[in-house]
Amino acid sequence: MIIECRKFADRFWTWRGYEIGYSVDGLDADGGDQNLDQPAVVLIHGFGASVGHWRKNIPVLAQGARVYAIDLIGFGSSAQPKPSDLPYTFETWGQQVADFLREVVGAVVGDRRTILIGNSIGAVVAMQAAIYAPELVSKTVLINCSLRLLQEQNQLDLPWYRRVGVKTVQNILGNRAIASLFFNQVRNPRSVKQILSQAYINKESVTDELIEILTKPAQNPSAVDVFKAFVRYSQGPRPEDLLEILPCEAIVLWGDRDPWEPVELGRKSFTKFACVKEFIDLPNVGHCPQDEAPELVNPILLRIISGLQPKN
Repeated sequence: MIIECRKFADRFWTWRGYEIGYSVDGLDADGGDQNLDQPAVVLIHGFGASVGHWRKNIPVLAQGARVYAIDLIGFGSSAQPKPSDLPYTFETWGQQVADFLREVVGAVVGDRRTILIGNSIGAVVAMQAAIYAPELVSKTVLINCSLRLLQEQNQLDLPWYRRVGVKTVQNILGNRAIASLFFNQVRNPRSVKQILSQAYINKESVTDELIEILTKPAQNPSAVDVFKAFVRYSQGPRPEDLLEILPCEAIVLWGDRDPWEPVELGRKSFTKFACVKEFIDLPNVGHCPQDEAPELVNPILLRIISGLQPKN
């Protein structure tokens, strides 16, 4: 079965002349408002993912909130402009989400503030958007937030030979022909399944549907340019830089067996900031808990959305 990107992102919004895909739940069949008086939530995916990565969460969260999910530019059903036309940075994505709050979400919910929920790099984007639009965001929920270990300042903590190795690989992938060869290998279903089998502890969660969700957008002709731009991107903010100036509270969820973003490093880095109100370990879960273990994540998100405090 072929999974079309638009199966999940079935609405479109024009941003800076580019088409952006998104979805919204809480509407009845003829477009009337059912959840207008409930909280608004925007879900932001991680690198290489899309709105479809939230397919196990949206119907549940929509019972207590008006839920939007957006494809970041360069991913999913959204446009993939050349990096020379639009840089793929956290500043770009943060501004995209901030404008989405103003132009799309705000057109319905008015002045009520929104909760931003992001996974991996989507968590960094959520914080950046909250900083750009503090009047529109009530809180952020960071799920296995990217620690940006390849960011320039973090690279300074690496031994010299590892710093040289990282830069060498990034420079090699700056060649489009080489990047294309490499990308052609990593975007085929077998490779994607192998990568997901590292990120997911429960291998049964690595389904054909999930693989199709991730590989379909990667077949677009410009996908290699998005990939090349991001793997060479070592600038921009670290999560710590954003947490230091975050204008709202943050609640952190972390799969405790994440092989890419170690939970202990996240706890050490994040809990020292006053804006972090909770740090919640998710047992026996990897990098994408919202998809791997929605039975753990959805009740926590519903509790956060409702404003209830955790039970002692």
